[in-house]
Amino acid sequence: MKQESGIKTCNQMEYLRRLIQETDYLERMKELETLEQDRKFCRHGLQHVLDVARLAWIKVLEEQQPVEKEQLYLTALLHDMGRIAEYRQGIPHHEAGIIMARNYLQQIGYPQEKCELIFEAIQEHRNKEKLNKDFISIIKQADNQSRNCFFCEAGKECKWSEERKNYTIVS
Repeated sequence: MKQESGIKTCNQMEYLRRLIQETDYLERMKELETLEQDRKFCRHGLQHVLDVARLAWIKVLEEQQPVEKEQLYLTALLHDMGRIAEYRQGIPHHEAGIIMARNYLQQIGYPQEKCELIFEAIQEHRNKEKLNKDFISIIKQADNQSRNCFFCEAGKECKWSEERKNYTIVS
């Protein structure tokens, strides 16, 4: 791991590579995309989680936040996986997501001491009161910024408040 100007990066991002090579993860991501294929509102498939990861990383770089890139990407790629359980069993996605993230992080051998921050970000990425924590705030903001509300055909039916909707390209 190298550190430049307070930003921690991992050259190989080995755990991220392991996650995207997990057959079960890829199958579940396809399942989520299938479950949402007829959804007229924002979808939560692979494109969304990658958008969240990339937007979050841009924010980290711009603000020179001391955040580990691989940890941020793992969080983004796992943060909405619980939506499958939400569709299938009615369990809130942020609660089910922690269980799924725990399983995936264990499967890929991710260090246990780094998992709690990921679990907290998944649990709290919808909680307005938890925005004081930088890592959670970065994930939440990237999640919201990944939405192109200015181009949405279902905007008038969306349950998001006008304050929450994203009408910009750059924040």
